[in-house]
Amino acid sequence: MNRTIIYHITADDNGRRIEHFLKRRGFSAQNITVIKRMPLSILVNGDHRYMRDTLTEGDCLTVHIQETKCSEKIPPVKIPLHIVYEDEDLVVVNKPAGMPIHPSMNNYTHSLANGLAFYYHSQGKPFIFRCCNRLDRDTSGLTVIAKHLVSGSILSSMTRDRQMIREYLAVTKGRLTPKSGTITAPLARKPGTVIERIVDFSCGERAVTHYRLVEYKNGHSLVSLRLETGRTHQIRIHMKYLGYPLIGDYLYNPDMEYINRQALHSYRLSFPHPITGKQMEFRAPLPDDMKAVLYHTG
Repeated sequence: MNRTIIYHITADDNGRRIEHFLKRRGFSAQNITVIKRMPLSILVNGDHRYMRDTLTEGDCLTVHIQETKCSEKIPPVKIPLHIVYEDEDLVVVNKPAGMPIHPSMNNYTHSLANGLAFYYHSQGKPFIFRCCNRLDRDTSGLTVIAKHLVSGSILSSMTRDRQMIREYLAVTKGRLTPKSGTITAPLARKPGTVIERIVDFSCGERAVTHYRLVEYKNGHSLVSLRLETGRTHQIRIHMKYLGYPLIGDYLYNPDMEYINRQALHSYRLSFPHPITGKQMEFRAPLPDDMKAVLYHTG
């Protein structure tokens, strides 16, 4: 994927080396190492420059990101995608339940990565898949994918630094009590399995989830959950720990009476744009299978 980014140098950056300027804009050391090997990747006022060169107030710095390779082992497959937003730096997709993020041994061709590989292949654009907030296969909703190495690095840093606000909606059986709170319970891998996780206060990793009851309908609670950390299966395990496991969760609460997948939806994403810094927010409505649990009349 090719991307041209233009910066106009102000007095604040007068005399600053190009590499230091870019690091202040979120470019990682690895980004800079890769970019400086690309042909004519750094121009100042139209002339080729090196990362060690300095900038002057009024300069126009142009960064050409040129990626020619595609992700290996991700074959392009024509799959319908619900693209919520797209620009030169990122794409936000509302992923359906049942679709994994990446290809796997048992599902090599029906993943979000396959669908996006086809989407960009059909446009003649090379594409390396960089998902910045991975969702479980049966979790629906919003996920953001970076379109080049710099936006990928910055978005990943935002996730680690808690600049990316991730809000989920879940359905549990019964009336949630108390109506709001914070779950602080460290998580670790369950002995004997590579998939399941458990609450483990002795050697688990820090995990924090904020929750609140949105509404109680038809014997079920619609719960809003905001992640402070992003551990594997964090919401699913934390809600079980609280005593209100998600319905339809085959691993932690195989209650399939009302829904056949964990009733979890990535409802809202909010974060600063990785290049412009502009605050962005996206929402995806509750999917029909979760609505049916709460509002069915039969």
